[in-house]
Order: sequence, then structure tokens, then C-alpha cells
Amino acid sequence: MSRPVALVTGGGRGIGAAVCRRLAEDGYDLLLTYTTSSKPAELVSSSIRAKGGDALAVKVDCSDEAEVALLATHPWMSRSIEVLVLNHGRYDRTPASELNLMHLDRTMAVNFRGAFLVWHAVAPHLTPRARIVVVGSQLGTRGSPHGADYAASKAALAAWARSLAQDVGPQGQRVNVLAPGYVDTDLLSGDSAEKRREREDEVPLKRLGSPEDMAGVVSFLCSEDSAYITGAVLHVNGGLYLP
Repeated sequence: MSRPVALVTGGGRGIGAAVCRRLAEDGYDLLLTYTTSSKPAELVSSSIRAKGGDALAVKVDCSDEAEVALLATHPWMSRSIEVLVLNHGRYDRTPASELNLMHLDRTMAVNFRGAFLVWHAVAPHLTPRARIVVVGSQLGTRGSPHGADYAASKAALAAWARSLAQDVGPQGQRVNVLAPGYVDTDLLSGDSAEKRREREDEVPLKRLGSPEDMAGVVSFLCSEDSAYITGAVLHVNGGLYLP
């Protein structure tokens, strides 16, 4: 008997990679996407296969309608998708005063439009009780002086996900948002040691989150333990921001 399938966008690095590994442990086969570099995504998929699961990495620019349409015709879609994790994204760290329309359009195209495109293309292949997890950000609620376009895109994602939850709930599907705080991924790799300490000091738990911390929450949202949770935005940030 084949295992259920989870589709994770941006599954080659950081939170996405940890989510793929955790869902594989939970009994899913993984179809994961990447945008540019194949090596990290192939390492994730090969590590899953080495442990007895199945995983396949495919190159997809989620902001490109044609590429997403091809994803929807992938042979794995015939197996039906039980979990969809929309994790891909971009963040330029551009001060609001320096943003221009090009920045805004590109960020919205990847972070928001890309999520919509993937969901819309994959929706016919989702099982009736599919679980959808949208990876947002605390900045979607809190805002950011160095990423107003990013914060706006994540706010749009959260509003869309809450609306989608109401639309698909009657048929049994659930949609929730993971809103991470500071997570130790490539996004923070440019921090100096001093900046890292400053971030850690801001957090009541006095540490950055790990990708595995986030993957654990995704696992919960995809399990029957969260069967009565939909339309929620879960802020997972060590107490840094409490809306």
C-alpha cells in the first residue's frame, strides 16, 4: 500500500527541508519543489529515501503560471495530495523608504501570487480531507522597517488562508498558517555574532527557533490532534511577539 503524499514548496532549505524530513517520519512520501539550486533539494529527497521513504525534488518557479501548471500534471498527482505546505518565499531586506514598484511586484508575485497559483493548480488533486499549511511570518502582523513588501505579502497570505479555510471547511479540508519568529535559517545567516545575540536576548526563551521547531508545528497541524483547528494563525516565536 502506497504512503500518502505531501507536497512542500520551497522544500530544499531551512524550514521547508525540516518539514519534509518530519513529514517523511510521519509516514508521507514527499514531492518538494525548489526554484534555483537543485543540490540542497536533492540532498533532502535522498535522505528521505535512505530512511525507507520516497521523495522527489522538482524545479518550479511558483510565481510562473506555466511552470505551476506543469507541476499539476506531474505523475505523482495521480496519487492524490493529502498535505500541501506552501513554504516558498523571498525577502530582500529593503528599507521601506527604498522600495520601488519592481520590489513590490516581485515579492508579491512570489510570496502571495505564487501560493495562490500552486493551491489553485493542485486543488483538484487534493483529497477531500486535505490539510493545507501556509508558512507566513510574524512580520505579517507586526510589520517590518526592512521589509514592508515582505510583511505585506505575508499579511495577504494570512488573510487569504483564513478566507480559504471558510471556503473549503465544509468539504472537510483544513487551512492554517504557521507564523514563525526568528528562525535559524539562511535568512539570518548575514547576522553578525552581536546581532544574533541581540535577537536571542529579545526572545523570552532566549534562543532562536530552529527549523525543526517549525516542522513540529506543521506536523501537528497535519495530524488528527489538530482536527478541530482551521483558519488559525499560529505564532511560533518563543514569546517574541504575542498578538
